Amino acid sequence: MPEAIWISFAFVIGLLVKGIGLPPLVGYLAAGFVLSGLAANTSITAEPTDVLAHIAHLGVLLLLFTVGLKLKLRSIVSPEVIGGSLLHFAITCVVFAPGLYLLFDLDWTTALMLAIALSFSSTVLAAKVLESKRELRAFHGRVAIGILIMQDLIALVVMSLAAGKTPSEWALIVFGLPLLRPLLYKLLDASGHDELLVLLGLLLALVVGGLGFEAVGLSSELGALVFGAMLANHPRSQELAKSLWSVKEIFLVGFFLQIGIGGLPDQQALIFAVVAALLLPLKGILFYFLLLGFRLRARSSFLTSLSLTNYSEFGLIVASIALPEWLIPLAITVSLSFVISAPLNRFAHSLFEKLAPRIVRFESKKRHPDEQPISLGDTRVLVMGMGRTGTATYDWLQPHEPKIMGLDSDPAKMEKHQQEGRNVVFADAEDNTFWQGLHMPALQSVVLAMNDIEGKLIAARMLRKLGFEGYIVAHTMYADEAEKIRIAGADEAYLTMSETGVALASHLMDKSGLQTAQVRNPV
Repeated sequence: MPEAIWISFAFVIGLLVKGIGLPPLVGYLAAGFVLSGLAANTSITAEPTDVLAHIAHLGVLLLLFTVGLKLKLRSIVSPEVIGGSLLHFAITCVVFAPGLYLLFDLDWTTALMLAIALSFSSTVLAAKVLESKRELRAFHGRVAIGILIMQDLIALVVMSLAAGKTPSEWALIVFGLPLLRPLLYKLLDASGHDELLVLLGLLLALVVGGLGFEAVGLSSELGALVFGAMLANHPRSQELAKSLWSVKEIFLVGFFLQIGIGGLPDQQALIFAVVAALLLPLKGILFYFLLLGFRLRARSSFLTSLSLTNYSEFGLIVASIALPEWLIPLAITVSLSFVISAPLNRFAHSLFEKLAPRIVRFESKKRHPDEQPISLGDTRVLVMGMGRTGTATYDWLQPHEPKIMGLDSDPAKMEKHQQEGRNVVFADAEDNTFWQGLHMPALQSVVLAMNDIEGKLIAARMLRKLGFEGYIVAHTMYADEAEKIRIAGADEAYLTMSETGVALASHLMDKSGLQTAQVRNPV
């Protein structure tokens, strides 16, 4: 049974790769190539099957659906997203096509199609990396996802032209999809919290979005993304995303395995992949300066560019239609870019801190509206991260300390808090330039309530570096992380679940009048 061997290899190599600090998906890619190599000399079967291809496709659809659940469509309609994606696409094609034409002695059509395939960045990798760091809704995460969506739309147009097909007239129905939002909301409310919720997600992502869009000549990936985005504003959208998490992860293993199992490369494919990998920094640098041109800060431009510095699985889809003979070289190229990009993104914030003195000088003096520096004014208590824990902390403290402020890196969340009467402003606590422009003359206490451990460490270190001598407190799920936060400068870091237990016991004693039991000494 080949599937059993594939799963075993994926788990073992994924575990080894995780042990050295790389994302498991790099291990899944490596497992595919190892299987391809073993198949040439042993009886192990390592050929892409219809089952594996189907599982891989379902994984991509579920990933895009969950990305849509966290996406605010209005964030896509912005100059940096539309302008950045279109300009990058045009410049890449203009530069790469002649280079490929001369270097590999290709005809112009092939060179142009390869340049187009290499212009795209990986939606799967970028979304997965941003999701793992909980940065999908941060400003740079939203810009990156917006650019990826624009690239996917460009890829859909290219594939349609290459295949000589156009969407059917029924495709116009998609413009009426917003009318279905009330019905989708009711279905989500009626689905409860168990298996029906999971089935609803699968129905919308795979059937209504995937097959539905394919039926009218559109991309199933686009359909899954659109139906996820239609539910993004529902209060239970994140619960739906969490319920699909394990299903999505298992299916995505098939996607990465499929790339590696596709076959071992020949010499020409390896040369092409190495050359493309050497050109990869140019892709990131171009994104960086284009985003700076749209008034993004150096940090946001850097993090967005780094998440886009890879080649896309959509390039493989384009090649399967227009350049099938180049499918394996492009697969090796995409895989190699994943191996390079994944670890770099893992240390993205640390890399920026090291490079900031050299690259910040290129940023514009004019600021993007979402990236204005702030002053805390007479604020005495600051809550960083306005999720559930931060909001609960803010609401409890506010009656006792009116001069309180909350910070959050999600503008939509900030607006929601402001509408509910809370003093919350947009700011990314992991932004080095945010700290450089921060004024906090009256600040006395800080609560670190961000989800990301790296954000808490950076915030604690920067507060102490700026000379803040007040009280810093944080929460975390793990004891080893608590120790790291204290070392970074926090006065205390409490374990979330332990404090929940203490709070429950305290409520019990307050409400029931329970007294501390007297222990009798044995006679």
